[in-house]
Amino acid sequence: MKLLVLLLIPIWVFSVPSFSAPLDVKPDPPAADPVLPTERDPFFKNSSDLIAHPPEVAKVKVVHHQDLNKKILIALVVSSSLLGGILLLLLWFSIYRFKKLRKCNAKNDQNSDAAKSISFGPILDKFSSLKLGGKKGSIAAIEYNLLVAATNNFDEANIIGEGGLGRVYKAHFDENFHAAVKKIYAGGQEAEREFENEVESLSKIQHQNVVSLLGYCIQGEARFLVYEMMENGSLEFHLHGPSHGSTLNWHLRMKIALDVARGLEYLHERCNPPVIHRDLKSSNILLDSNFNAKLSDFGLAITGGNSNKSNIKLSGTLGYVAPEYLLDGKLTDKSDVYAYGVVLLELLMGRKPVERVAEAQCQSIVTWAMPQLTDRSKLPNIVDPAIRNTMDLKHLYQVAAIAVLCVQPEPSYRPLITDVLHSFIPLVPVDLGGSLKVTDSTQLTCA
Repeated sequence: MKLLVLLLIPIWVFSVPSFSAPLDVKPDPPAADPVLPTERDPFFKNSSDLIAHPPEVAKVKVVHHQDLNKKILIALVVSSSLLGGILLLLLWFSIYRFKKLRKCNAKNDQNSDAAKSISFGPILDKFSSLKLGGKKGSIAAIEYNLLVAATNNFDEANIIGEGGLGRVYKAHFDENFHAAVKKIYAGGQEAEREFENEVESLSKIQHQNVVSLLGYCIQGEARFLVYEMMENGSLEFHLHGPSHGSTLNWHLRMKIALDVARGLEYLHERCNPPVIHRDLKSSNILLDSNFNAKLSDFGLAITGGNSNKSNIKLSGTLGYVAPEYLLDGKLTDKSDVYAYGVVLLELLMGRKPVERVAEAQCQSIVTWAMPQLTDRSKLPNIVDPAIRNTMDLKHLYQVAAIAVLCVQPEPSYRPLITDVLHSFIPLVPVDLGGSLKVTDSTQLTCA
């Protein structure tokens, strides 16, 4: 920097008017000098002698200034050239230094990951950025020994759920970082297909009402999926578990219904191509510490819109499967809407989707409830006892009407999930994500 200043000084000096004035100097006209002899002087007899000397003096002065101009021009050219060269040198040095620092940082990051024996950084980054949206398509591959340590060698005391293909364990990766690890222990093509489908689907889906997949692991024939921790478990546990719905009041149930509708609306309307969940049920709706509901288990999900028997295997859970899919194998987004209607009936009545009425006979919640849902005199009597007489009857009638539409046998009669979403917003308090203004704040607390 000092060198640049030194080079700029001569340029500034010669650009100042007081220094550049000699460049335009012209010879001064001869003037009478009292010291010089005049015509009357006896030393000069010829007048030509008097005028010969001044032009010679002026001529010498002009030659002097021209030489000075040439020197200044040379100095400017040399200074400019040096300055340009130095600037190019500094630019090259800056680029070289920047590239070197980037390489050093990348090397340090790799060494840090190697020291931890896992790409743990992406997991923590992903977990900490769940509310900001996070990075799409970024799923970390986790080493098996870390999962063993986090679950205490898959201790049964850490089991928080169990499904047809495996168990879910609570994992303690750090004091402030907990996650859920799903161990898929069933071998075969079906388990492998669902594992790959889950990773593929959730790596592209990011939404506040869809559970986030943080990482995966492959160890021999076993497969592992690591999800964000959902502290309040599944909706099924709260409705049909030991509490029998007592932890969920009316407004919380409406909030859960709204959250699920938002998640489905994202899958159906905002994903490209659209996603059909295909296995929506209360056990696949998970609740975080604030009872925010999120869709999980995308092992059966399909993309690309409608499907039929010829290109997809019939799958799903009894009680939630739409009639047209069960009978004809026709699968559309309206199949998810039907399953949503069944979940809505569970929230309203606290009953399971299929219940045994005799030793060899079962009855679905849809078949049992449909005649009573349309009768306003009977409707209050079939509401879950845990929330009975705690809601505005107008709101109860509205929710029942939405449920009836969603479980219509004919798919074309069912509403779009977008319409369902807009119908629920006015039924949910502002504090819980809706637009309903509640005067009695005690209604917002858990029962």
